Order: sequence, then C-alpha cells, then structure tokens
Amino acid sequence: MTMRQTIKSFICEELLADDIAVSDLEDDYDLLRNGVVDSLSLVRLVAWTGEAYGVPINEIEIAPEDLATVAKIEGFIARHTSVPA
Repeated sequence: MTMRQTIKSFICEELLADDIAVSDLEDDYDLLRNGVVDSLSLVRLVAWTGEAYGVPINEIEIAPEDLATVAKIEGFIARHTSVPA
C-alpha cells in the first residue's frame, strides 16, 4: 500500500467512519473546509502521523493547512521524515 493509500484509509476508517470509500476520496478534497477534520480530528491525525511515520510532532511547527488534503498530508510526512512520498 502506498503512503497516499494509507493516509486515505486512515481518514476513511477513523475520521469518516467508512462513510466514503477510499477510492472515492480525492487527493485534493479539502478536509478542513468540508468539515471532515475538526479540532479533535486534527489532533488524532497529527498523532497518527507521528505513530505511523515517525513525524517528530513535538519538535516541529504544525499548521492546520499542513493537513488540509491527502496530498498535503503526504507532503507534510515526506518533509519531516525520510519516508518518500
């Protein structure tokens, strides 16, 4: 599974409660503007990036916009780890 697929799976299973299929979640769908990610979900998403990919969440600045779309989440992980996007 690619990083992008893993991100989509997490979002669909954990934040959307399987309301949308992974294959239907567009890479540029704005999770913030569309109400998928609220403040609590944002914390869960940040924690997950740390657990799943080793993003040093306590050592970096994180803005909500860094996690607004699947593509941005993938770029965020790639910037802060040695995991290629």
